[in-house]
Amino acid sequence: MIKQFKLKKILKITVGIIVFFTLPSLLLFGFVYFKYNEDLPTGPQGAAADQLATNMLKSLNEEAYLNTDYIEWTFKDIHHYKWYKLHNTCEVYWDNISVILDFNNPSDSKVFVLEQAYNGIEKQDYITKATNYFNNDSFWLVAPFKVFDPNTERRLIKTKNNKDALLVTYNAGGTTPGDSYLWHFDDEGKPTSYQMWVDIIPIEGLVATWDNWITTETGVQLSTFHKFLFFGIELSSVKGLKLN
Repeated sequence: MIKQFKLKKILKITVGIIVFFTLPSLLLFGFVYFKYNEDLPTGPQGAAADQLATNMLKSLNEEAYLNTDYIEWTFKDIHHYKWYKLHNTCEVYWDNISVILDFNNPSDSKVFVLEQAYNGIEKQDYITKATNYFNNDSFWLVAPFKVFDPNTERRLIKTKNNKDALLVTYNAGGTTPGDSYLWHFDDEGKPTSYQMWVDIIPIEGLVATWDNWITTETGVQLSTFHKFLFFGIELSSVKGLKLN
């Protein structure tokens, strides 16, 4: 009888702990879902949408971006990058791992653990992880310059305020092909935010701001902070250089 009582007490405490931690999360998810979830909008493709994309690139000095050979940044104080655009390689660092990604010849990518070359059974896992990190973290830095990437689709969307917005869908490439982003602009055509319809986020149409713009040494403008729901995504130590 005593054992049965103890078992019931333990079970009651366990259920209480689960409810204590999961119920607020479920309530928060429900609130956010019904407040922010939106269906993916649709609009015409063609010259008007492409012109809107071109205006955004012009406002950020796309020519300077194309002439930037090297970009360095840190994502949320966790992942560190040295991207040699000129050579199509990138050094990715996190914890005690560093990976040199070779985008032209992925099989030539190198892995280092504690600064020692690593060729063990987890080498490919580290390369895949670094590639996924790069795809995500670089997008938060240079997404505006990817609106004319191969296999992209651009549509002109009229917002509720009757303003022009640009819907960009990535039909292939990256880590999660099929994702869509709706860009919003200020009066000069500079991006202020985008809404996301992406595979890894169950709530559709969430907004992330594009703030804290800097101008690099090469003249390209890059956003270094994004407000996303209750969170901030910071990109620090951002540099853009022309290599000699």
